[in-house]
Amino acid sequence: MKENLFFVVSGEHPTLPSSEVKAILEAEGIGCRVRKQSFKLLSLEASVEALQKVDSRSSMCEACGIELFECRGDLKEILSKINETEFSKVIAGNQSFAVRIKRAAGTSKDLRRDVLERKIGEALLRETRDTVVNLRKPDRLFLGVLSEGRFVFGIMTHARQRGSIAARRPRRRPIFHPATMPPKLARCMVNLARPKRSQLLLDPFCGIGGILIEAGLVGCRVIGCDIKLEMVKGCLRNLEFFRISSVGVARADARNLPFGRVNCIVTDPPYGKSASTLGLTTVDLLKSFLHTAGNHLLKNGFLSLASPKTVGVSEFGRDAGLELVEKHYVYVHRSLTREIAVFRKR
Repeated sequence: MKENLFFVVSGEHPTLPSSEVKAILEAEGIGCRVRKQSFKLLSLEASVEALQKVDSRSSMCEACGIELFECRGDLKEILSKINETEFSKVIAGNQSFAVRIKRAAGTSKDLRRDVLERKIGEALLRETRDTVVNLRKPDRLFLGVLSEGRFVFGIMTHARQRGSIAARRPRRRPIFHPATMPPKLARCMVNLARPKRSQLLLDPFCGIGGILIEAGLVGCRVIGCDIKLEMVKGCLRNLEFFRISSVGVARADARNLPFGRVNCIVTDPPYGKSASTLGLTTVDLLKSFLHTAGNHLLKNGFLSLASPKTVGVSEFGRDAGLELVEKHYVYVHRSLTREIAVFRKR
């Protein structure tokens, strides 16, 4: 049975967070229909199972739950909708509750969060019998989200635990390298490759293992290689630190992989320094690698790849027999904007 579900996503990027949610559901074989999408808020029609799957895998979903209603971000209309809602069906007598309001940046400040929380809480107490407010450990947590003139209200079932991603910051690993991708983006890239649990995921430019760590924590079997032996050793140390068993990590050239076929490939190749690209230009390295990747991906397998926007890697995939599924641009600093391109092997 499908329900109306909401997902509060991080506002750090306009497209990646919502795309990650949809990619996770595709990987998990959960069908969904997008109802509405706005800054920091994605509304879907899907089975309730989707909530747990997204919560367990996503790096950019902050909270999710079952939607009760949606309306314009107007106090009078919000309170009217509250009064129309049959809360007796979602909260039993003697249960406690709390109301929280989230407001996306750019939302009108005319609607104060504390005022909304108080007025909605008062309405809930009137509409239900024997319920009480408990702000610390409520039996039922109601969440309202204001975004781009919309107000979505529902039961929050999952919320991201603060600190879980911070605990995997590159500097907290046994082996550190300044070029390592942040774990939040690495996890997102893994999810964009749509791996199922126990499938084989390859990072052919694995460095010290940032992407393989995230893939292993999602439940993938991981395999990787790097042209530099010190990187391979560092990767093995970091995987061991997070208790992730790899299928193998080897010293190898990503253009001539010593592996068979894999379900998906996720990687952040080196760029900018000839020493890290074997003296090749970034364009030549990526063109050569994409042809190799196409040969090592199983049919309908996905490749999630980061490269400088100036390279235009999304244009190279067709020549390698890969179909471009989506692309996103991520600003890093003044001289670097990453292009995250996702390809499928047909």
